Amino acid sequence: MAHEVSSISRVGTSEPFELQVARDQISFHESVHKFGFNSAVGTTLTTIWAQGGLYSYLSSASTLYISSSSTADTAAGTGARTVTVSGLDNNFDEKVETVSLNGQTGVELNGSTWFRVNRIVVNTAGTGGANAGVLYVGTEATPSGGVPTNKYATVGIGDNQTLMMTYTIPRGYTGYITQKDVSASSSAGKFAILSLVARPYGGVFNVKDRVLSSSGYSTIEYPYPLKFTEKTDIEIRAQADSAGGTVTVSAALDILLIQNRPYPE
Repeated sequence: MAHEVSSISRVGTSEPFELQVARDQISFHESVHKFGFNSAVGTTLTTIWAQGGLYSYLSSASTLYISSSSTADTAAGTGARTVTVSGLDNNFDEKVETVSLNGQTGVELNGSTWFRVNRIVVNTAGTGGANAGVLYVGTEATPSGGVPTNKYATVGIGDNQTLMMTYTIPRGYTGYITQKDVSASSSAGKFAILSLVARPYGGVFNVKDRVLSSSGYSTIEYPYPLKFTEKTDIEIRAQADSAGGTVTVSAALDILLIQNRPYPE
């Protein structure tokens, strides 16, 4: 039996499906907007994230810590004070935690161990209004200068938010990519090769879409959304088409998550 889902706005008119999802009015549906940025992409393939280089995933669930390269990012400092970290636990279930920063000393992300980090957001800050140093999530409690060897999420100075174009579909959900946005700019006249890649659980990364961009902003809509099963890792990667300069790139995905359960009759 088909189910027609609708809602009525305050002025008495039907609202678009997308708005209903954003307003949490449609059961078992969630919207995700994921985006990344890299200011200097060369010919070496890189994940689009502020850290640069191909993103390295945790191979097993681990205890994670968040630290800063600046001593001003503390609970009473002038920089970032509290942050919220969201990701997945060892079962690939969603988890969220808010902690106070302690400068260059790692602060443990409590609770069960983590297997994926999807986002960091700065919630409160001192007089500086933003993170004074680069924020890192890693596996070290006392990283040298606040910079861990292995980095699983970073927040650039002053960004107050991760800019990492990686996302993992939580357990119990199927993800549908409905739209992709990409942009590229190069003073050296270079093109950016941008690839949407995905790795199903237990599999390898496959290219799902690839575009070439030299300047400006492009939006690609998928009339038939791209489907990804639970626990799938998704990235957008980039590289310059030739040597002799770099390309600034950004990319974003709109993802509809639908819970894997039957709808009520």
